[in-house]
Amino acid sequence: MKVKTAYVCQNCGSSSPKWLGKCPNCGTWNSLVEEVTVAQPSTSRTSGRGLLSHGARLASVKPLGQVEAKRQPRLQTPDGELNRVLGGGIVPGSVVLVGGEPGIGKSTLMLQLALSMPDKKVLYVSGEESAEQIKMRADRISPGAGQEVYLLTETQVDSIVVQAAQIKPDLVVIDSIQTLELAALESAPGSVSQVRESAAALVRFAKEQAVPVFLIGHITKEGALAGPKVLEHMVDTVIQFEGDRHLSYRLLRTVKNRFGASAELGMYEMVGEGLRQVTNPSEVLISQRDLDLSGFTVGVMLEGARPLLIESQALVSAAAYGTPQRTANGMDGRRLQMLLAVLEKRGGFRLGTQDVFLNIAGGLRIEDPGLDLAICAALVSSYADQPVHPSICFAGEVGLGGEIRAVHRVEQRIAEAARLGYKQIIVSGYQKEAIKKAKGITVRTATRLADVFPMLFAG
Repeated sequence: MKVKTAYVCQNCGSSSPKWLGKCPNCGTWNSLVEEVTVAQPSTSRTSGRGLLSHGARLASVKPLGQVEAKRQPRLQTPDGELNRVLGGGIVPGSVVLVGGEPGIGKSTLMLQLALSMPDKKVLYVSGEESAEQIKMRADRISPGAGQEVYLLTETQVDSIVVQAAQIKPDLVVIDSIQTLELAALESAPGSVSQVRESAAALVRFAKEQAVPVFLIGHITKEGALAGPKVLEHMVDTVIQFEGDRHLSYRLLRTVKNRFGASAELGMYEMVGEGLRQVTNPSEVLISQRDLDLSGFTVGVMLEGARPLLIESQALVSAAAYGTPQRTANGMDGRRLQMLLAVLEKRGGFRLGTQDVFLNIAGGLRIEDPGLDLAICAALVSSYADQPVHPSICFAGEVGLGGEIRAVHRVEQRIAEAARLGYKQIIVSGYQKEAIKKAKGITVRTATRLADVFPMLFAG
């Protein structure tokens, strides 16, 4: 057995034969750490026309039409928001990576999931907390539950796999993947090689035993999942738990999903007993106001297949310090700059000398261009200091020519606005065929941004 060392970047996982101050792959400084790699002696032999490792077996080749697709029913959990984010439930044998900031509620979410399935055997593996600490949290979340939840405080992957094979659980939760280690590797837990190989062993166990595995993962200060990027490629689903630790609402967002849509969103509220599902996020994301204020509008966006009503809050005032400020909270600042340029060029509003502050209520970060029209309306409302009638909402994308572009799934957006009691919705005039089925709400159309302004304050 030959022992070799290599310098591995703890940010991207690339290796170098010598130490470098800056990683040549990702450009991160002081991220190369020396790790011991064990090279096994070569035992390959010639077989047929190429090289075949000793003891290896050739896999059979089949035409695609002869492959039998066995459909296994998904495991439905009592958590409807989690089912939505996973694409309709947990797929047997799938590996799900759950990421999020420290203290956001990842462990609480997973422990709550384990406690909510009394008819399933769940193995909860913790490398960060003792069994007594987990028991205290379980009693706070659901007193008296957890008869089929088995706790294991272990960091050795080999031991975890052996214990899981003996218990034969229906679900395995690992908290967290950065604390695990393989005895065959000499690097420290949390290093690139340990995270990669530990995850590979757990993925292999999940596929062979058809047992779903949830891996809780840490994130870096930049907000990315810690460890090598290959970790996200190895797993089947990556979900991100987001939110401000100082606020009560949490968002569960799909980043990658091999078994469903990758743009779904679930919402929770952190309460004393754990996480409560928010089944109607639109009512939460719209603030309650006693007075009609200028600069407040409501737009309809889509997160995956879920329509959400989002409130845009704008404040436009004369610049007091010479250089106007442009501040956007909850959206890309460059998008705000573009909308301001369109309003000035196509709408005739002199915003170049104005301070502009924009806030998306509820702590969401939006990417749907269907909120452009609502944001422009909020900016004009604040600039003119006239409130938009509270019965109006918006759904439309604004182009550089000042045109109102069509948005996808406008029927769902209109239906959600009608369900929440809005009387009018302004959409693109290029979607007249799609809006004929609207019921319970008046649909007004516009093809140019200039045509929208007379509608804003008329009621």
